[in-house]
Amino acid sequence: MEKKTLLTQEGHQKLQDELHELKVVRRKEIAQKIKEAREQGDLSENAEYDAAKDEQREIETRIETIEELLKNAEVVSNDAIDTEKVSVGCTVKILDCEFDEELEYQLVGSTEANSLRGKISNESPVGQALLGRKVGETVDVETQTGVFQYKVLAIQG
Repeated sequence: MEKKTLLTQEGHQKLQDELHELKVVRRKEIAQKIKEAREQGDLSENAEYDAAKDEQREIETRIETIEELLKNAEVVSNDAIDTEKVSVGCTVKILDCEFDEELEYQLVGSTEANSLRGKISNESPVGQALLGRKVGETVDVETQTGVFQYKVLAIQG
């Protein structure tokens, strides 16, 4: 059985937009590049043709990947986000007890995770530890670099 991919509504829309862009715009662009390269003659020594075919393969692979993700996607509705406890789709403000530093993360599915943008996966050590917790609770998170303690300060939808 295929593993369900958790996506926020925003993440689902981004994948749909990317898929549309690849199918409608990028496929036409690459077909034109291949056509122009063919018109140059001998394909055996045509670097432009080889590069265009490589790009075409990359686009088709990405299309397949996105279609598979969307086929197995479970979209977390913004309306269904429970702000009583930490769940996928919510934004959680936590206190790093060791460094007395406040951090804010949005909990997302693994395909949307991007720690530089404050989006952590529900499958990450921090994400797993926070799931189901309520405001005021403290969690210990075991990572490769040691155990960290966080306190849930706020949960927003």
